[in-house]
Amino acid sequence: MPDPTSSAEIVACLKALADPADKAKTAKRIPSEQVIGVRMRAVFDLAKQSMRVPLADVRTLLRSDWYEARLVAVSILDFRARAKRLSDDERRALFDLYLAEHQYIDSWDLVDRAAPRVIGTYLIGRDHAPLFTLAGSASVWERRTAITAAFQLIRAGDLDTPIRLIDMLLEDPEHFVQTSVGTALRELHRASPETTRDFLARNGERLSSTTRRLMRDSRAASPRSGA
Repeated sequence: MPDPTSSAEIVACLKALADPADKAKTAKRIPSEQVIGVRMRAVFDLAKQSMRVPLADVRTLLRSDWYEARLVAVSILDFRARAKRLSDDERRALFDLYLAEHQYIDSWDLVDRAAPRVIGTYLIGRDHAPLFTLAGSASVWERRTAITAAFQLIRAGDLDTPIRLIDMLLEDPEHFVQTSVGTALRELHRASPETTRDFLARNGERLSSTTRRLMRDSRAASPRSGA
């Protein structure tokens, strides 16, 4: 089968791949969504086959009512952002599209699929102000994007902004922000155990139970011990 060349062809492929068993599984996991019922591996494979579709079609997919269509869209953005030979203008176009259509990136897995490389990688060596704007948003998914994108900064050795974002969101009331904060602390610990110990010594009492659990699971030092 030829690679899809438009959003309409991608949706048609998704519907051809539909399976009632997969629809039931996906609907149980994300009950508020309209789902077609396609295995995640098949969704990702389709996104790889569709990497060259115009960004206008990616935008159309992001605005789709179908969960799997939006997942294809963010996966295309992620796969493109991974490319080594990508111009600054091309990376900026991916970054701008993600932010412009963020209202449709409305679940934890859609955020996690693209935020690190589309947002985080683009901002390495650039002004990090967009992350602080996102972190101050009323949208839980925009706040999750801010802290999830920061994973890439940590991996690049830039710890200042991630620490500020962790501090900003450490007491966030939303579970889906807290889980990303915990993961950010885990990444920070891998990059610099000493920096993490210092942060926890000062802020350990502010950690939620979710963040504490993630830190324990990663074998990071307990904030209670100050270690």
